Amino acid sequence: MSVSKTKTGVNLLQGNIMKSLLLFSFPLLISNVFQQLYNTIDVTLVGNILGDGALAAIGASTPIYDLLVGFALGMGNGLAIVIARYYGAHKEEEFRRSVAAAMVIGAVIALVVTAAAQLGCRPLLELLDTPEEVMAESESYISTITLFTVVMVAFNLCSGILNATGNSLIPMIFLILSSGLNIGLDYLFIAAAGMGVQGAAVATVIAQGCSVVLCVIYMLRKCPEILPGREHFVLRKKMAAEMLGQGLALGFMNSIVSAGSVILQYGINGLGYLTIAAHTTARRIFLFCAMPFFSMSMAISTFTSQNKGAGQPERIRKGIRCAAVYNLTMTAVIVLILWIWAPALVAVISGSTNTQVLHNGSLYLRIVAPFFMVLGTLSNLRNALQGIGEKLLPVLSSVTECVGKILFVVLLIPKHGYYAVIFCEPVLWCVMALQLFLSFYGSDYIKSGAAPAGKPLAKGEGVS
Repeated sequence: MSVSKTKTGVNLLQGNIMKSLLLFSFPLLISNVFQQLYNTIDVTLVGNILGDGALAAIGASTPIYDLLVGFALGMGNGLAIVIARYYGAHKEEEFRRSVAAAMVIGAVIALVVTAAAQLGCRPLLELLDTPEEVMAESESYISTITLFTVVMVAFNLCSGILNATGNSLIPMIFLILSSGLNIGLDYLFIAAAGMGVQGAAVATVIAQGCSVVLCVIYMLRKCPEILPGREHFVLRKKMAAEMLGQGLALGFMNSIVSAGSVILQYGINGLGYLTIAAHTTARRIFLFCAMPFFSMSMAISTFTSQNKGAGQPERIRKGIRCAAVYNLTMTAVIVLILWIWAPALVAVISGSTNTQVLHNGSLYLRIVAPFFMVLGTLSNLRNALQGIGEKLLPVLSSVTECVGKILFVVLLIPKHGYYAVIFCEPVLWCVMALQLFLSFYGSDYIKSGAAPAGKPLAKGEGVS
């Protein structure tokens, strides 16, 4: 059975755009929520069982984790964009070759990031002025979890291949199963075995490894036609260069964003471990609230890539408008939730009764809440630009964010404390959203329209 004849869930090339985006993004939303459960459960159990100090240890190491792993995951997402483009262009042979190229490139990147993580964790923690009382636990957590970067890259690649063909449901199911496993393992390693924060890292790695195994089994049994044969691993230079370029662009973009977060963490670390604990808790809640927006932006990435391959720029423009309506609605819901229940959420996640932790965490969430509309807009435009093949503009946006965080750390946080931390990202989001808006609607492809690059799939076709 050919790729184009395999049945699937969501057709992003034809039909009602809002309906297609919602149907495709909903499994992504559930997947993202359960992905965040990995770290949030770690934070909740560590905070409740081990206290504020252990909670601060995870918080101090999180930006380093994002920096090292973000590049690898960005590479995977960039590779998936190209895969989706070939799928939308109805080029089955190139599709399989792109999957093969993604496997090779992903394996190499995972090994490089793992080596860099093992060598650089301790120096980075010291450079960030991590408080001495949490240094040992921070290093234990980050070194353990990054030792198995290949597991995270493998799942990201498997889900990316399935998402590129319109199948966002199966990765969601496997993430739900592995998240349940992670909860049980957290209790086993943290509470029963007494492994502390390192136990949380071990639980996360094992649970994610199980999700990879499930994805591989599913693809081998249910849709082997999307997997490459031995002959497809003979890489073509032009395709490999295209995929490497797209992957590196997104990987470096993520790294630059994460580097800005590392720099911002330096400013937070100087405010004391209780502020670290408050910010760590608030960020976990923030990330959950951001999931509806990130899920839509991921859907926009695949939607744009497929429709670019099919030569449908007008459909891409309409997709961005539909996503904007969705973001406005979701922002109103999030604002209502956080303005009412922020203190209760911070207390539950942190397990803390400290007034400073509860106040600062709640303050962060209430101030940031209205800016989710801006965050969603810039995420959609950034992913849409990547989807149509723009590599430089999204990276420039990330550079803007990184430079802005440096300025906040150097000039504003020393004077204004945690208030400067809170307003740092919302201010930068506004600047980046404007830049990306002008770049997207100024794109020659979006302005002019293009002839179809290939025959679109018929309604209902895809990969199961």
